[in-house]
Amino acid sequence: MAKLSLRLLTLILFQFALIVAGWAWEGRSVAVLPDAPTTRFNSLSYAPFNPGESPLNGHFPTATEIDSDLGLLAPQVEGIRTYASGQGSVDVPSLAQKHGLKLWAGVWLGTNRVANDQEIAAGIAAAHKYPNTIDRVVVGNEVLLREDLPPAELMTDIDRVRAAVKQPVTYADVQDNWEAFPELAKHVDIVTVHLLPYWEDNPTDIKGAVAHLDDVYRHMHALFPDKKIAIGETGWPSRGRWRNDAAPGIVNEATFVRQFMALSAREGFDYNLIEAFDQNWKSIDEGTVGARWGLWTAERKQKIPLRGPVSDDPAWVAHAVISVLCTLLLLFVGFSGPRLPHRTAIPLSFLAAALGSCVGYAIGETWPDLYTLDLGLAAAVNLPAQALLAALAMLRFRGILQGERQPRPRNGSDATKFARDLVLMRWPQVTAATLFDDLSFLFVWTALVLEILLVFNGRYRDFPITAFVTPVAVVLLRFFSADHPCFDGGREEAALGICLAGLAAYNIYEETLLNHQSLVWNTMALILAASQLLRVATIRRHLPIKADETCEI
Repeated sequence: MAKLSLRLLTLILFQFALIVAGWAWEGRSVAVLPDAPTTRFNSLSYAPFNPGESPLNGHFPTATEIDSDLGLLAPQVEGIRTYASGQGSVDVPSLAQKHGLKLWAGVWLGTNRVANDQEIAAGIAAAHKYPNTIDRVVVGNEVLLREDLPPAELMTDIDRVRAAVKQPVTYADVQDNWEAFPELAKHVDIVTVHLLPYWEDNPTDIKGAVAHLDDVYRHMHALFPDKKIAIGETGWPSRGRWRNDAAPGIVNEATFVRQFMALSAREGFDYNLIEAFDQNWKSIDEGTVGARWGLWTAERKQKIPLRGPVSDDPAWVAHAVISVLCTLLLLFVGFSGPRLPHRTAIPLSFLAAALGSCVGYAIGETWPDLYTLDLGLAAAVNLPAQALLAALAMLRFRGILQGERQPRPRNGSDATKFARDLVLMRWPQVTAATLFDDLSFLFVWTALVLEILLVFNGRYRDFPITAFVTPVAVVLLRFFSADHPCFDGGREEAALGICLAGLAAYNIYEETLLNHQSLVWNTMALILAASQLLRVATIRRHLPIKADETCEI
């Protein structure tokens, strides 16, 4: 038995090494070419909000915070672009002047005409007060894209500012709106266009993004040959959902920024990159990807090096530690009680490593994106539920490996009643086996809800891969161990399986096969759907399997 213990310990240590090696591969540094020709940017979009601050909740940064930000940026930036003149109580142009920064001063225009008038007055006053700091005045940002004002009213507002200030005046919007309303160019000194290959209706992958940007810039120059063309926003997100084959990532963001800066150095672009700092508050309207365009993190740590190798997961060591700890906890659950025989202990240790890696992955990948209260509440339910499901799976498979007879599996009707009792605060009596079945069903039900949201309103929604990695792993383990129940379900399983499978197939079509992230998620959804369809009793007569038997692959 001592030999067995030593052998098992060696195996577990080897599994830990594999887990660490997997995360090390994920966090490996890769070469990104070329190095940026300079470490100084022309201009960066600057939204001063720190974590917990937002224009949506009325919590604005202090003068001390903004002064610190501009002091951080000044050695690497010629200027900054702001988007509003009247928000907050801090005199940003004064602080920009203190740090020697030029300013693209924004005047925010929306649907509220009174607020627009106040913004215009504030913008004009600032331009008069800081003529040597404010380099240009940007009257309106994507107003036509949002359809906040009709073109004629927008042009009237631009003319008001242009007549009142000495600095060049411009308006900023995407290519399509400059093409749709070319008369706008007569009302500005500079045509400012936003070139964001990731966000276009037909996204461009990172390999062709900068070349595509160059083509659009040349097209705009040909369209308005008598006007100076400025790139008001360009960049690439470091995290979030794929759009076709346009994949967010730190390596891809570094690739885009470096290639763009090299092109700009050759062509002499007048440009502004979006953005200086990650903006957590933008996730409310734009999902994870909206919060992750910064060259620095929201905590003011530089994220995108301009030279040398780059890692997509700088925190891989922490993620590896979390996965190992999760595996240890599952080993404790599985090995608690009397000493297990060799034939049970070995496969159970592999099961702990697999499920521990899944739970560790879910925690490590979810934690950085908890920007808002609702995301935090969702994670507070999902992550413990995944950990609980993994622990219950360890107990179930330990019993199966030891030849213990398992109780009759509960079906969707049972799980629905269990969920209803919980909502009504009726605490039903449960066992490990019943909780395992009910929790498994509720995960599939939740997947259907999220799939519906992705299909009907998915532009800014992440694919919820991390939220279901453990349930999918459990389903696969049950399939391949011949533990999955067949033909004991009813209408709940039928409705759930058919709807989830149909929506997943449609989502794959909608997102296209280029979107590998979509393929991963929807394959997971199809696996979860299959787990329910196999339990539908109405197909029993078509297969030579008796009721209450398990499914074997």
